This record gives sequence, C-alpha cells and structure tokens, in this order.
Amino acid sequence: MSSQNRKSDSGAVPADGAGADGASSAPGAPESEEIEEAVAGAEPGTRPATLPGGRPVTVVTGGGRGIGAAICARLAADGHDIALAYVNDADAAERTARAVREAGARCVTVRVDVSREGDVDLLFDTAAAELGPVTGLVNNAAVTGPLGRLADAPTDALRRVVDVNLVGTLLCSRRAVRDMTAPSGDARGGAIVNVSSAAATLGSPGEYVHYAATKAAVDALAVGLSKELGPDGIRVNAVAPGLVDTDMHAAMGDPDRPARMAPGIPLRRAGEPEEIAAAVAWLLSPDASYVSGTVLRAAGGR
Repeated sequence: MSSQNRKSDSGAVPADGAGADGASSAPGAPESEEIEEAVAGAEPGTRPATLPGGRPVTVVTGGGRGIGAAICARLAADGHDIALAYVNDADAAERTARAVREAGARCVTVRVDVSREGDVDLLFDTAAAELGPVTGLVNNAAVTGPLGRLADAPTDALRRVVDVNLVGTLLCSRRAVRDMTAPSGDARGGAIVNVSSAAATLGSPGEYVHYAATKAAVDALAVGLSKELGPDGIRVNAVAPGLVDTDMHAAMGDPDRPARMAPGIPLRRAGEPEEIAAAVAWLLSPDASYVSGTVLRAAGGR
C-alpha cells in the first residue's frame, strides 16, 4: 500500500515519538537498517484474534522512531495493520512505515499534533478510511523538555509537556473509545495501551518532575478508564518503561545518560526499545484478555 502522508494544519512540535523513559524530544531518526532489523527481529507472539472485518487495526502515536518505531515493528510482526502518527520527521515515519509494509502489514502515516482535537480526528478518520475500524490504540507520543529543575523550567515548556503527554492521551483515548463503541451503544471491543514511565513513581527530581507528573496522570487514566470501559469490552492498560537507550537523551542535552545511569539499575543496563514494544504487544494480544487497569513496569528492576 502506498504511503498516505496526511498533513494537518498543525505546526511542528518538539517531538514525535517516545524514547527512553517513554518520551522523546529528539530531532534524529534511526537508520532504515535499524528499523528493518527491528521488524525482522521481532518475535511474533500470539496473533490477535481474527476480527469480523479482518486484521486488527492499531493506531500508534509517536510511531516514527525510538520506542514508537519498535512498537510498530512488533505489532506488524504480530499481525496488526498500523496507523502511524508522527509530528515532525516525515522521513523517519516513512522508513518505519516501509519496514512495516515489508513485514506484510498495511500502514498509513498521518502527521498529527495529538494536543489538537482536529488532528486527532484526522488521524482516526484516516485510519478508518484506509485500514478499517480501529481496534487498538497505543498512546506513545510524549515530550520531556530539557533536563533541569522545575524552578528553571519555562512556562511554555511546562504547558507543552502537559498538552502532549496528558491532553493528547485524553483526546486520543476519547476518540478511540467512541470508535470502539457502536452507535447503538453496543461495544465492539478493543484495547488501549498508554506508554507511561517509571518516572511516574520515581518523580525524577532534578531532571523533569513536570514530565513525571504527567506520566502519573497517565497511569491514573489507565486505571480509571479501565473500570469505566470494562463493561464495554474495552481493556485499558499502561507500560511504564525505565531507562531505555534511544536518542532522547541526546535531545535533552545528556547523550551519556544511559551509560551513566546503568550502574544504578538492578539489571545494570539500559533497556532496548524492542523490550518495551514486547510488553505493549502482549497487552494488546489475546494472551492478556483478562488484564485491564494494570501498569506493567518495564524498568530493569528500578
């Protein structure tokens, strides 16, 4: 399927995908070989149940690079068709989409600022038109802003982190719920996974407590929304990554952060994006059919 790059009226924002600790503001992108290797190396788990309309259709926000790209790769290997949302790096998004298609999945790319309601509607409308009814959502898009103390954080940076990480997750979740529920009120079912962060419980003092606060809110959303939607057959969970080796750290001004922090992690290493993707894929799979309202920590024991 040819790429469907749709540009909304939104402007560029600092980040378009989650990286280490579940966030990113990095300007770079993985080489195409890295993305292709991720797809080829993704170990397929139990494939999603066959749906009346065919293959499951999953929206992944911030899917162009880092953890988001790894999630797209893993889900493609597991039999999902993907609506990949990105905000800045069209080339990275297309590289990921091309690799997903080479794995046998359909993929549509849409330029989206998740903090804007109109962009979110464009994303889900495009997914439905090009791929079919949406059955899954991965809320992965997030920004951190620069490392530092809260007292030194600019107000516009604080607002942007809240708008993308929390408001964007709320807007995408709301639209997904509407699409997963029939007009009659009968549930079609589906699953939502929020990419949170271990920062939600660690607090990240001296680095980005504002980011940690938004991720704690994302965890609360997963718990509350799972109870609200359980009767509708819609499961809601979250994955909380710890330190993950992506280009996010360089974007925050500390490229050596993974190596520096690794000794303080019980497993003595940073995680890989594919390890987080595996947790997301499991929560979307039939193997997790009785799991809802759970925050799955993938932080190396930290």
